Amino acid sequence: MIVKTKIFALYDGKYKNLSDLAQAMGISVSQVYRVREGKRNINQKFLVGAINAFPGYKLDDLFYLAPELPTVTNN
Repeated sequence: MIVKTKIFALYDGKYKNLSDLAQAMGISVSQVYRVREGKRNINQKFLVGAINAFPGYKLDDLFYLAPELPTVTNN
């Protein structure tokens, strides 16, 4: 299982752009962008930052578990 986030659906209206969201989370814009694009997994700093940026939301409102897709190898 892999941790996925719902914050990108929630941030619109609360934060002007990804830069504002990243600042509220205390992480870099590039890290937020890479998670959004699926190029980086969610780590502890991202989890804590999201909780800080969205006070009043439960963990289940911000994150969910998804099955990890199998890796395809070329032989």
